[in-house]
Amino acid sequence: MPLILVTNDDGYRSEGIHALAEALGRIGDVTIVAPVEEASAIGHALTLRRPLRLERIRDGVYGVDGTPTDCVNLAVTHVFKGLPDLVVSGINKGWNLGDDVTYSGTVAGALEGALLGVPAVAVSLAATRGTYDFRQSARAAATVAEALLQRPLPPRTFLNVNVPKGQANGIRVTVQAKRNHVTSIGERHDPKGRAYYWIEEGQNIWEPDERSDYQAVRDGYVSITPLHPDLTAHHALSAVEDLVAVKLAEVP
Repeated sequence: MPLILVTNDDGYRSEGIHALAEALGRIGDVTIVAPVEEASAIGHALTLRRPLRLERIRDGVYGVDGTPTDCVNLAVTHVFKGLPDLVVSGINKGWNLGDDVTYSGTVAGALEGALLGVPAVAVSLAATRGTYDFRQSARAAATVAEALLQRPLPPRTFLNVNVPKGQANGIRVTVQAKRNHVTSIGERHDPKGRAYYWIEEGQNIWEPDERSDYQAVRDGYVSITPLHPDLTAHHALSAVEDLVAVKLAEVP
């Protein structure tokens, strides 16, 4: 059976990661390697300034006192002692849409898999104030994972899956949404009058785009967005070449 690494940024105790592992168990041999503590919004961080500890919680479940990226690397080098066949990260409590993928520890887990040459998927579910029902998102993840194992994507490509509340109307292949984000930072004062700050929920205005991941989940569809780690602005290369040529022409 395929070897499947499951990680997340909510920690190995999260209900979402165990629902995901159970669903993936029908298509492969699943091992969980996930943070000991929640590591949300940590992005693609790698721990370099302190040692890491890898703890065996029970058969097939390991905890790491680090980031999702740390977890993937420790899994490859010290749990699997080689590359797995698939990395799946999630199920995150809350969507990872549009520009937010740059902050997401969930997406970073899948990104690290792609950088290592392993097919990878990140899975996120709409946030709710009540009890989370991970069944639909777990089924969607397993379906996507099985398809990915049968028909791999081009190298260094991975999938970002976002699942709506309630019964989905279907699946859409999407692009990242864009938004105008206004950061909100609240200022407080401690008993000695010294200021401290909380980064709060900012104002978000999403740009209209029928093809976007945001629009898909708003319309009740599972969104699947292919991503890759290449941040090169290919469409701007010629403009930068012209810019450099002009500056070089000014050099005496």
